[in-house]
Amino acid sequence: MLDGARGEGPARGAAERHAVVVGGSIAGLLTARVLARHADRVTVVERDRFPDGAEPRPGVPQGRHAHVLLEGGQRALDELLPGFTAELAAAGAPRVGMPADMVQWQSGRWVRRTAPTSHLYTGSRAQLEHLVRARVLADPAVTAVTGAEAVGLTGDARRVTGVLLRERGGSGGAEPERLAAGLVVDASGRGTRAAQWLRALGAEPPAEETIDTGLAYASRVYRDRGGHLGTHAQAYYVLPGPDQVYAGGVLPLEDGRHLVVLSGLRGDEPPTDEEAFTAFAARLPHPFIHDWLREAVPETPPYGFRRTANVRRRYDLPGRRPAGFLATGDALCTFNPVYGQGMAVAALGALALREALDDPRRAATTRRVQRALLEASRQAWDISAGADRRMPGALGTAVATPAADRAAGWYLDRVQRRYQGDPVVGRAFRSVLTLTAPVSALFAPAVARAVLFGPEPATPQGPPLRAETAG
Repeated sequence: MLDGARGEGPARGAAERHAVVVGGSIAGLLTARVLARHADRVTVVERDRFPDGAEPRPGVPQGRHAHVLLEGGQRALDELLPGFTAELAAAGAPRVGMPADMVQWQSGRWVRRTAPTSHLYTGSRAQLEHLVRARVLADPAVTAVTGAEAVGLTGDARRVTGVLLRERGGSGGAEPERLAAGLVVDASGRGTRAAQWLRALGAEPPAEETIDTGLAYASRVYRDRGGHLGTHAQAYYVLPGPDQVYAGGVLPLEDGRHLVVLSGLRGDEPPTDEEAFTAFAARLPHPFIHDWLREAVPETPPYGFRRTANVRRRYDLPGRRPAGFLATGDALCTFNPVYGQGMAVAALGALALREALDDPRRAATTRRVQRALLEASRQAWDISAGADRRMPGALGTAVATPAADRAAGWYLDRVQRRYQGDPVVGRAFRSVLTLTAPVSALFAPAVARAVLFGPEPATPQGPPLRAETAG
């Protein structure tokens, strides 16, 4: 296993190789799936009790809010769990073709609804996690310990040898249980406490890069009474930007209902009061979402969420850190949820872990594997951080624009003024945003010609309620 470490099994001195994954999130479950190929057993430690079905759970505080599975994440999931997206579709998760199936506004322009070049799944987070959990825990090498909280690591600054567990809700004075392992992976999410755990071993926590726009959002489930959403479009979305900071969306769920999300920045957050939630939608640059809300039937109260900062923990940089410990998912790099990247990056990270562990040419050292995990999140970070640096009031240690980004900024601004109306630029732009192509796709010859020499294309004057027909 990693660094050649062999952990103890239930009996002291046993040669069984054991890995522990802290967190039963999508990232944690997919990590366990990969590690089961290399360890004799994998234990997933989760604070929550897993629900029997596709239900939200407390340990996913944003679980009631909008989630999309980008195409890059779809491809990674099918690599890790063959046939997964077919199973997701069979379970009813809506598949939205971009840009044909969505009425979308960004940067002062409506996006032409031309033939789709990429697709999103917009079903609930609970449904997708339930399907992943069922597939992963069907592997006899993977065991889940639920209702247990990881409270620390065992070992020292040179090597981690396991985790300390305590029953969730138990007596704070109880002695934690030691669970030995040759590898511990932190997939505990945005609220990770790994920095404290590492300090307790005499090791160094990673440096953190942060960018926080103060974005907050609120979500509510509705049923479409008028039938116009789903007839002319599957979804509506208004994206925020430096000149227009409010966002809103109406996305289809697997049960025929729609999830509505509204967002604003620090000091102007969307309310969770029912009447005020609807009124807040009137701040969007066009009334089409507000009008839909006034006709639709609300089926849940509004739920709010405010922890939306981009945070990247630089385990890849030099420091006194132990072998046998990795971070992944939101515990490594977390993004402003408005960009919908989290689930895709969780899957891409697990795929990067598999490739690093399977590589016969190089030893799977902790540092090399951790760098591979960070690299899997780099493009998503560049997209999210690059956009949020430009938002008014952004705070954090990484808000300064790197010199390389400043040099490319002029070109990328031209891309964004053309993608809404130019199908060639739009196709490349969406491939980058959905993590199916590298940023270099924006510099391909046909794209560069349109960006550098073509005029700004015409876009619809109002919300395009019907998709364009071919020919």
